[in-house]
Formats: sequence, structure tokens, C-alpha cells
Amino acid sequence: MPARRLAARWVIPVEGRPIERGAVLIGGDGRVIAVGPDDVVPRPADAVAEAYEHGLLLPGLINTHTHLELTDLAGEPPEPDFAAWIRGVRQRKAGRSPDAILAAARAGLAASHAAGVTTVADTGDSGAVIRALAEAGGSGVAYQEVFGPHPEQLAESLAGLQRQVESLGVFSIGRVRIGVSPHAPYTVSGPLYAAVAAWARAERLPLATHVAESRAESELLAAADGGFAEAWRGRGIPPPVPLGCTPVEWLDRHGVLSEQTLCIHLVQAGPADLDRLARAGAAVAHCPISNQRHGHGAAPLAAFLERRLRVGLGTDSVLSVGTLDLLAEARAARELAGLEAARALALCTMEAARTLGLDGETGSLRAGKWGDCVVLRPPAGGAGLPPEEQVLASGPPDVLATYVGGRDVYRADRPV
Repeated sequence: MPARRLAARWVIPVEGRPIERGAVLIGGDGRVIAVGPDDVVPRPADAVAEAYEHGLLLPGLINTHTHLELTDLAGEPPEPDFAAWIRGVRQRKAGRSPDAILAAARAGLAASHAAGVTTVADTGDSGAVIRALAEAGGSGVAYQEVFGPHPEQLAESLAGLQRQVESLGVFSIGRVRIGVSPHAPYTVSGPLYAAVAAWARAERLPLATHVAESRAESELLAAADGGFAEAWRGRGIPPPVPLGCTPVEWLDRHGVLSEQTLCIHLVQAGPADLDRLARAGAAVAHCPISNQRHGHGAAPLAAFLERRLRVGLGTDSVLSVGTLDLLAEARAARELAGLEAARALALCTMEAARTLGLDGETGSLRAGKWGDCVVLRPPAGGAGLPPEEQVLASGPPDVLATYVGGRDVYRADRPV
């Protein structure tokens, strides 16, 4: 790949102040060589040179929670009964062919690139997303899901997960990494959680789990009550052990929390829960729009940040939110926690990279990091705003181009 030089009206490195009339030089190896004013950044004769006279150039966005294999299931809005909604999603998933699931994963990745996202942290059970990422030379972590709410399913579920991770390892290449995801406390028994967490530590695999998302989940773990508990009783599944715990405490008691753990949602979490997470070094995927659409409430984002937890933003699935607009999540997070524009933007760039342990490789524009970039057209009427404010006022329709390691994966003038 030839070197690529990108110039724009504003370059927003995230690590450092915005640069008016700036440029980024990306080497043939896909890594940033230089960032700075346009008249300072080198102009190699053999580099592909592109100039976005009015554009905003910033690091590629990082989506810390997606379900790209569900991209083809968008349509109906979430229903109020979350337990019933989850059952419906599983039924809809079961009716698709492997080819249809792979096509959905590919479409979801293409839509992510079109929305300026260059790295995804995806959870799914089909293996389609890690294949789509590998095929596209993409960047991300694909967490392979495992289910098994009955303790008697432990051996079978764990063995199945291990076989899947081994078979999908062929796609864990380049910038694509595989992880594991015991789905949630309402679909995974305590013994299975403990076994998966222990195996993940031994194999040095990142782990992600949905936790403390809904009130029904909290009711299940507190007193074997609520919608999920009713469904368990109907299937002859014994109640969780021990009862009387918050979801975070329950995970901690089963040895799940560590620096390799990504906790998704965390709406139903109090101060003691956040202290546990901070002690363990666990990270958070915050999905404010999904939380609101499902009626779960608002996660305590300000408290996450006060405790210096690693927090990144996620869109969740198109089933929950209808779109993969990560900048809309940044606006929602900003309003929720009263953040400055630069801090809100960091939650889907540099801070999101820290959440996934990738901050040495991506998340900002700095020499040595991957040349992951997105270029946005400035929003109408935003010319007088600071560049970070202009970015937050933008969305997928404003994406002009997306680059992963200096390679263009989306252009507005080219069909997706």
C-alpha cells in the first residue's frame, strides 16, 4: 500500500489540541508517520495525497458494543417486557441460515465503516462477525457468546465454547482478536460463569458480558423474582446461587471481574458496585440510547468517570436503537453526565480504545499508531463552533471517508 497524506480544514488528534489547516501522513505499513500543520507535515512524492478543504479529520470511532450479526433484524421497536423481548430475539435469530447471518454481519460492518467506525467490539454466537472482520482486513474484538442457565449445562456449554473459539481462531489475524462472552446472568449459570472466566484467564482471552442492564435481571439475582425468574421456573431451572446479590456482586462472587472484563450496560449499579469494578479494574461499555429505548433507566456515567473506570461508548444492535450512529451516543452521554465536547468525543475514540486495551494502537492520531481516520463534512451552520462541537453535531450522513490503517474502507461518493 502506498503512503497516504490527508489534509483537512481541522485535524483533531484527540491527544492534543485541534490543528487548523492540518495534515496526517500515513506510511505504507498503515501507521501514522506525522501529524501537524499542513505546511509542516512531509509531502512524499510517492504518497497518495487527498485534501478535504472544509473537512474535519479525526481518529476513527471505536464502538465498544455491537451485535452486527443482527443487522438484518431491524424493524420492530423494543417492547416494554425486556424478558419477553429477549426471547423474541432468540426466536428470530434461530430462523436464519448461516449465509443470511454472514450477510448481516458484512452489512453491519459496512454500515459501521460508513458511520466512521474503524474498530468494533462485537458480541455474537454465530462466528459471522469475526469472519467478516478478517475478510475486510478490519479491526476489532469478536466476543464469542456462550449460554447455559442450568448448572447441568456447564460441561456441554463450556466444551462447545472452546470448540468454537478454536475453530474461529483462523480468523483471529492482523488486527482482529477473539474473546469470549458469557451472555448475561439471566442466560448463564454461576458455575458456567466461573468456568468461562477461569478458562479465559488461562488463555488470556478478553471477556465481555451484559450485566446490570434491566430490573428483571436484578430481581432474578436478588430474590428469584420477575420476568426472567418466571421463565426459569417454567423451564425447570433452579434459582441463581447465591441469592441476595446485585448483578455486579454476583459476577464478582463467581470470579468474573478483572482487567480483561468488559461490563456491558451497567444501568442497575450502585456505589458499592462501582467500587467493586474499580478494584477489579473492569471496563464499561456504555450504551445510553439503548438503555433509554428499553426503558432500563440511565447508567451512572458521571459516577463511572469519577471513579476513573475505563468507559467507552457502544451502539448495541440495530434491533435496540435502529442505527449505528456512535456520535449520537456521544451526544446522549454528554447530556447525561454534563460533559465537555472533547470529553464526550474521547469516549468514542481514545477512552474507548483504553476500554478495549487498544490505546497504544488506535484511538488518537499520533506517530506510531494505526492510521485509523474518519473525515466529516462540517454541519450546516457550524462554521463558528469549535471543531469538537462540530464533530458532535455530525452523524453518518456527514461521513466523507473512513480509513482503517490508511486504507479507505468507505467513501461517500462510492456505494457501500
